[in-house]
Amino acid sequence: MTPDLMEEGARRATAYGQAAARNRTESGGRAAGFSRPVTPGEVDVAHGRILYLEDVSVSFDGFKAINKLSLDIAPGELRCIIGPNGAGKTTMMDIITGKTRPDAGTVFFGSTIDLLRYKEAEIAQMGIGRKFQKPTVFEHLTVYENLELALKTDKGVKASMFFKPDSAQSDRLAQILRTIHLADSVNRLAGNLSHGQKQWLEIGMLLMQDPKLLLLDEPVAGMTDEETARTAELFLSLKGHHSLMVVEHDMSFIKTISEKVTVLHEGSVLAEGTLEQVQSDERVIEVYLGR
Repeated sequence: MTPDLMEEGARRATAYGQAAARNRTESGGRAAGFSRPVTPGEVDVAHGRILYLEDVSVSFDGFKAINKLSLDIAPGELRCIIGPNGAGKTTMMDIITGKTRPDAGTVFFGSTIDLLRYKEAEIAQMGIGRKFQKPTVFEHLTVYENLELALKTDKGVKASMFFKPDSAQSDRLAQILRTIHLADSVNRLAGNLSHGQKQWLEIGMLLMQDPKLLLLDEPVAGMTDEETARTAELFLSLKGHHSLMVVEHDMSFIKTISEKVTVLHEGSVLAEGTLEQVQSDERVIEVYLGR
């Protein structure tokens, strides 16, 4: 997670209910859904999609990292993305978050927000949070101070010196601490946490901004078995309240959390379905899982 994401934060959003999921369509919704008026800053999910990519391509020095990629995610969905190294997983997330501009294609957040029009910080403000593989926390601050810093507040020097959370913000901090399994470590320096705990803390810092969509890159890499199991519990508890895109190689972890899995290969979707379905797909076995 970049400092820009922490400083800029994201607008607070309402949780996504089951009603939105029942209205799912395959349109992706590149115009306002059903002529429904959209509140400024609100993500319109009337078409049942919070993220929509269509025919996205990008090349680097002649190498096509993303090749006519089409993919969509529903509100509250937990989508797992797998594939061999070089399949385009990280580049896809770079495009969604504004770090990389594609050569062609469409990328929409909800029905009305064209992400290709915005910069990284603006996209973070809209409610898309990203966690990179290596945890990025302020190691010389306590767990509580890291979460407090992630609040969307005035980041000026004077305002920061005299800032004190109000009751609603304090309640939010306490809730996030429980969610990320760090309520008993509130006063510990972040640098003294285990690798897995640092990962949870960074996820908590993203959650302080109440993102609508979370992009998580290999979140359990380097974790112990116990930490991996608790991370699975965490992600399952977030599903429904947030949309999650999880890029991971740990098949046991994927099996625990997944409903739908997308397999990328050479910059496009190779297969999609349940984990069992993609694991039995001959193309996936050939290019990724092996025999």
